Amino acid sequence: MRVIFMGTPDFSVPTLMEIVGQGHEVVAVYSQPPRPAGRGMEERKSPVHEAAERLGLPVFTPTSLKSGDEQEQFRALDADVAVVVAYGLLLPKAILEAPRDGCLNLHGSLLPRWRGAAPIQRAIMAGDAETGVQVMRMDEGLDTGDVAMSETIQITETMTAQDLHDRMMVLGADLMVRALAALSRGGLTSRPQDSEGVTYAKKIDKAESRIDFSAPATDVHNKIRGLSPFPGAWCEMTIRGKAQRVKILRSASAEGKGEPGALLDDAMTVACGEGAVRLIELQRAGKGAMKAEDFQRGADLKVGDVIA
Repeated sequence: MRVIFMGTPDFSVPTLMEIVGQGHEVVAVYSQPPRPAGRGMEERKSPVHEAAERLGLPVFTPTSLKSGDEQEQFRALDADVAVVVAYGLLLPKAILEAPRDGCLNLHGSLLPRWRGAAPIQRAIMAGDAETGVQVMRMDEGLDTGDVAMSETIQITETMTAQDLHDRMMVLGADLMVRALAALSRGGLTSRPQDSEGVTYAKKIDKAESRIDFSAPATDVHNKIRGLSPFPGAWCEMTIRGKAQRVKILRSASAEGKGEPGALLDDAMTVACGEGAVRLIELQRAGKGAMKAEDFQRGADLKVGDVIA
């Protein structure tokens, strides 16, 4: 099929690679424009942009698709279908209707649960036991289109957002090429989403990433793994007389009780409003991630110290 691929982050790259590997003709790749990044703030191309260039594919990076010129350029590509994976721009009606078979989106949840920007993180933070990836026929609403194909993923108690992201992007790439195969045969059917159970996965705000140890341990643990590694759930610890911000990248449920935020033992077990969590992997500002025992030796924290 003649495919326009639209995506930006590393999550999208496996799907692009699978589409090319299956022999489809990718006539163009759309991605977010290069943006300043890193310490030098030099402009950096997106992971999809770089992958497309390695494959020798033409890349377009408009800041908007609302102009008539952009829409005419899109239509002129004469695509059978557009595949959208974490692109980052809203698609106007003229874009949605340009390909002969419309636009297919790969979404990281079991719709209608977790429509929106951050379905991976929100599912874990809410303590969901399962999620999934779905291929959806796009319409003008926010993730409201009919669902064509779906795969379920179990969320384990230790799974972080990064773990789920990595599992989902591989499974999603396979799901999308299966959907394209069905579409090429005229056999891709879809069904409307349920009208009940709609939730929205709003974009993660860094202001919500501070850990509140007065919350139940389950909520604390879910926040830690749902925000790992980015932006990272954090707390403040007094390390050698200086208050420092520390990200918690991995944790586990633990036995114990005490004043919320109090260290209960030398294994970095911290009391919560109900129960306790054991901190497994931590990261100080400007430092690499460390296992708890290594962090503890360098920080010289003592039982009874309170972190917040």
